[in-house]
Amino acid sequence: MIRWLLRAVVAAGLLGSAWVHYVVWQDWASEAAVVGPLFLVNVVAGVVIAIAVLAWHHWLPALAAIGFGLATLGAYVLSLTTGFFGVSERFTTQAELWGLITEVACVVFALPLLLNRESTDR
Repeated sequence: MIRWLLRAVVAAGLLGSAWVHYVVWQDWASEAAVVGPLFLVNVVAGVVIAIAVLAWHHWLPALAAIGFGLATLGAYVLSLTTGFFGVSERFTTQAELWGLITEVACVVFALPLLLNRESTDR
């Protein structure tokens, strides 16, 4: 039961992050040369990994969710500090807040899935 709840929260985090990136892509990122396509990659990857987390009871989707969350958070931190492919953020919008929350959820809730694998997970 707990593992299903963890999977649901991880999938929600992935889908939430994908949604935030899609909304921001529609808002302004579609105009950015490098970041725009990367936002669309994030949308597709978030949906695909969310489906894998729910459907495939293996350690690999949990690892992918952690990697997704860390990579996305890393890119965001770069955009806040040094800039990321010409994009500099200032943490002023709700989209940034929700993106941060969903990506942290991907990492925090996928870690127990990865570290406490049951014998039924193969």
